[in-house]
Amino acid sequence: MYNNFALRSSRKQKKSMSQINVTPFVDVMLVLLIVFMITAPLLTVGVSVDLPKTKASQLNSKGDPIVISIKQNGDLYIQERIIDSLQLLPRLQAISSGNKNLRVYVRGDKDVPYGIVLDTIAKIKRSGFKKVALVAKLKES
Repeated sequence: MYNNFALRSSRKQKKSMSQINVTPFVDVMLVLLIVFMITAPLLTVGVSVDLPKTKASQLNSKGDPIVISIKQNGDLYIQERIIDSLQLLPRLQAISSGNKNLRVYVRGDKDVPYGIVLDTIAKIKRSGFKKVALVAKLKES
């Protein structure tokens, strides 16, 4: 009878703890933070263009614009896809789904002839898009 009492008292002393271990959660959050910090700068438009510099103020736009880039060798891109200049308007129509109020940004390399950039803007405006803007880098003061 004494032995049963000793077994019961030892069972009462080994209660399970009901606390949550947050260490694995913190570890996962720190890893995700590092991953996002590394990948965030890579989420910009992928076409490398040497933009001219200006002191004009920045545009504030709502929604995602359509970005058209013209590289130094004359290659034309919509977002990150290279296209033929004859495909520019049909592709813009398809991307915009007929919405002519979308903002269209034109990024031209500083060494691209000015006439090519202007011709591209004129084509876009003639197709009915109302909000067409040029993109440039801000000059360091």
